Amino acid sequence: MLITLEQVEEARRNIAGAAVRTPLVRCGADAAVELYLKLENLQPIGSFKIRGASNVMARTPREQLARGVLTASAGNMAQGVAFCARRLGVPATIVAPDTAPATKIRAVERMGGRVILAPFADWWRTFETRTYPGVDATFIHAFDDLDVMAGNGTIALELLEDLPDLEAVVIPWGGGGLSCGIAAVLRQVAPQVRIYAAEVETAAPLAASLAAGEPVPVDYRPSFVDGIGAKVVFANMFERARGLLDGSLVVTLQSAAAAMKLVAERNRVIVEGAAACAVAAALSGRAGSGKVVAIVSGGNIDLDKFSKLVAEA
Repeated sequence: MLITLEQVEEARRNIAGAAVRTPLVRCGADAAVELYLKLENLQPIGSFKIRGASNVMARTPREQLARGVLTASAGNMAQGVAFCARRLGVPATIVAPDTAPATKIRAVERMGGRVILAPFADWWRTFETRTYPGVDATFIHAFDDLDVMAGNGTIALELLEDLPDLEAVVIPWGGGGLSCGIAAVLRQVAPQVRIYAAEVETAAPLAASLAAGEPVPVDYRPSFVDGIGAKVVFANMFERARGLLDGSLVVTLQSAAAAMKLVAERNRVIVEGAAACAVAAALSGRAGSGKVVAIVSGGNIDLDKFSKLVAEA
């Protein structure tokens, strides 16, 4: 099942008090492609995740929210849920992998969220079961939720208003909620636009699954690209992606780090690893020429790590 334009328009109204309309700027890269950056790193939580979190919570009955909310996240959805929960005055519990960046965990705690660090397998199981032992709360899925995808789809409305003649868009692929939310809108309103996911070589299950014609597991290696990447694609997200996307573009860690450095130098913008993958994929030319948008999904990266990466790039 895909989201409708009506759901996305409603989401736009629902999120207006929490999320901001982010700028679309021309990238200063010397490249054949005419690259634009959709700066979701400028959201109040430094990530697009506030869009989906605020929409799903706006559509959840207040009495259901009152017992608290629960999500599984490596950092950005955790911040989106914690931010919105604080606005609504309800408790938020976050299950995060024990490899999650400390800077993202600290941000969640500053917003009043309770963080439970879990081994990767237990964290991933929380996505699948939508529960966590000992926590009685309303679960908010980071990507496999129509209201979350509708919130993410509002990005597509802004893109079409700011750059009506865009020719392609490259979107970081984590669980697929961002890619499928944006793509569902573009397929309905601007079907001529090419749409690609971006993945990193150390964790690229979508590319492998598209090649196989079905979800297949891949080796997962943690890296500074912590906002995307998993061992496998959810079956229903795979079916959505297969019908919406033109493919997945896989980039190296080196090219992602180089993209981080380039955007910092030319646009004075800090992007995290996931966002850098979209920039690197767009700059590679594999999304085609012309007006290409890279979704800068977030900027939540530890500054010491960022400095080291761009210094070595």
